[in-house]
Order: sequence, then structure tokens, then C-alpha cells
Amino acid sequence: MKVFKFGGASLKDAESVKNVVRIVEKHKKQDLIIIASAMGKMTNAFEKLIAEFRGQTSGVAKELESIRKYHTDIISKLEFSSDDVHQHFESHFRKLELYLEGMPADDYDFDYDQLVVFGELFSTTILSAYLNSKGHANQWTDARTLIRTNNVYREANVQWEKTEELCQRAWNSCKENGMKILLTQGFMGHTRERNTTTLGREGSDFSAAILAYSLNADSVTIWKDVPGVLNADPKYFSEAVRLPRISYKEAIELAYYGASVIHPKTIKPLQNKKIDLFVKSFLDMDAPGTQIDSSTFSDSLVPSYIFKVDQILVSFTPRDFSFIAEDNLSELFGLFAAHRLKIHLMQNSAINFSICADYDKQKLDAILQSCKENYEVLYNTGCELVTIRHYDQETISRLLIGKKVLVEQKSRSTVRMVLQDA
Repeated sequence: MKVFKFGGASLKDAESVKNVVRIVEKHKKQDLIIIASAMGKMTNAFEKLIAEFRGQTSGVAKELESIRKYHTDIISKLEFSSDDVHQHFESHFRKLELYLEGMPADDYDFDYDQLVVFGELFSTTILSAYLNSKGHANQWTDARTLIRTNNVYREANVQWEKTEELCQRAWNSCKENGMKILLTQGFMGHTRERNTTTLGREGSDFSAAILAYSLNADSVTIWKDVPGVLNADPKYFSEAVRLPRISYKEAIELAYYGASVIHPKTIKPLQNKKIDLFVKSFLDMDAPGTQIDSSTFSDSLVPSYIFKVDQILVSFTPRDFSFIAEDNLSELFGLFAAHRLKIHLMQNSAINFSICADYDKQKLDAILQSCKENYEVLYNTGCELVTIRHYDQETISRLLIGKKVLVEQKSRSTVRMVLQDA
């Protein structure tokens, strides 16, 4: 069994959907689990819709119509001979409308999870119908019957034992119905109370790993619009090259530091069961891509660069000029956790504790308000966090031209720097 994950870029229009079917055609003798994301930039569109709904503005109708038109245009261009896809799409769409006719919940994150997943429901409804029309019978399955999570909305934690049970039950049903393809949605799960949850932004990679782990798959392939895992984002580094093979450990390090190709939680369940991960291009399906497995042989052959822009460097100093100690750190980390601020880098001295994080004015203001009595706080905005794996001095020097270093941390294999324009 193979697990295939298709992201939004690989489903952005009718031609892209047809290309997905061509990929499936090349693997028609395989048992397949297919995980699909929302089409194109639909998650962004749903976030706009949620903002209008939460603000109870007249913009809801406009955003809703834009979402409907985007999907119905794709359906029209695929030229379905069956009305089933229209009926299933309209059924999902009516459920979306019904939710929007109600009042927003007190919790933004709850509303977000109940609404944003319609992007995945729409995309998989269309893809499933088109696969069927081309002779690839598949069992469309709601991920909210597969992945059981806790009640933390927008970043739910998987309850693995129950999830394994549910996934195995669904796959057995698929096989009993004579089908070789189970098609489901990425990014989403459900609580014991049947409320919808999501696994974090870009969480469809993680969904693929969850199903692969639960069903003991042979491999996972993430189909993307890049030739594989690159050693840098081409938007920031013009000389980016493909990494042919890296280890689970290296992939975890790159994902942790912010490499955008793989969701950070994807690797652990695959490594635990020694399931190979491939990152391949849907634009050139026969190209080798990148293989991720247990071998560490190739990890240090090419330096990798991770750039995180729009960062803030914040420094906390006790107002009584006392040493930074465990009780200070406990207090500050409690604030970060309460406001769900993710720290990318931290450093402390005798009387100072500094962090680097994504700039989020709302979270920053709330944290500053909470700690202003006990701490003096200084911060720099407009920063860039650069991480280099397997560095040498030449690679560092190239990136420091025109930059000022605010913080630098080095280990044997990794250097991290918070930079500002000089």
C-alpha cells in the first residue's frame, strides 16, 4: 500500500485534477490511500470568509459566492457525465450555508475548525467523482471518521490508538467493497463529541503520515510543485538545489527550523515504523524527487538554508535587576503558552532572556501587558531568522553582506542568526 498526498497547488484547477488522475493511473495496480488538501488557495479564501462571519458583516455572501464559483467552474471544466458530483457538492455547500446562518461561537478557533475544512470536503468530492468517471473506483471517506483528536481546536493532538482502530476499519470496508483506493481529506479530524478539529496549518502532510502509520503503509509520497526537498527556498536563495536523499533526523531538523516543504509533525510516525517518505513533483512525475529514510549518509553533503522573515526579537529583564532564574523562565513560558506564541530561538544571560518569534502584534501586546510590572521589555521588529545546517564560514559570510547580527548561536552542525538590515 502507498499513501499519496496532494496539496492545494496540485488541485488548483481542472487541468491539475486531470494530472492527479494521470499520476493515479501510473499506480493503478497499487492499493492507494489518497489524501487531498483544499484546492489552490482555498484555505486563504475560507479564512477571509471566517473573518466576515465573525464580524457579522455583509461580506459573507460575497466570499461565499466566490468560493462556490471557484469550485463549480472546475466541475464544469471537468465535464462530468454524472449529476452525482453536483448533488454531493451542493449537499456540503448547504451545510456550510447553515453554519453561516447561525451566530459565531465564543471561541474563534472553534468556528475556524468547523468552517475551514469545507475546502477539503469540496476538493475531495470533486476529485473522487472525477476518478470514478475515469474508471478509478474509490471510497470517499470523511476524515472526521478516521482521525480522533483531543479538543484543542486549530492544533489538535492525535489520539493514536483510537485513530488506528478507525483507519483500519475504514480500509477493511474499502477492500470489502472491492476498491483499491480510499480517498480522504488532509488537515482535519474529530473529537469524541464529533466536533471538527484541525491539525495545524498545512497539516495535510501529517494526515498522510497518520494514515500510513495506522495502516502500516509501504511508503508516503507528497506530490508538490517543486522537484523535491530543496536546500533553500528559491524565493530567498537563487542557488537552491535538490537534496536527493536525507534521513528522518535531518528532515525533522529542517522542518523544526522552518523548512516549508514538510509539516514538522510528519516525520515522527513514519520514522517509528520505518516508512519511507518521498517528496516528488507533480509536474514531472517520473523525476526522482527526494527520498527520506533512516540513512544519514547524505545529510551533511550539502548545506541547507532556512529563512524566516517578519520576525521579532524580544528581550525580558527583571525590573529589580535580579538574575534570570527558573521561576522567571517558568513565568515567561507560562505566558507564551497561554497566548500560543511559538518560539523559534531563545537565549539568556545573567539578567536577560530573549526570544525570536513570528511578529504577531496582538499576541505581543497581550504578553507585554501581562508582564510589564515585573519586566522591562525591549524588542526589535523587522528581523530575519536564518538557520544554516552543515555550515562553513564561507556560507555564513555570504549571508551577512549588508546585515547586522543581533543574536548568533552555533553548534557542531547548525548556526542560527537573528539579522537586521545594517
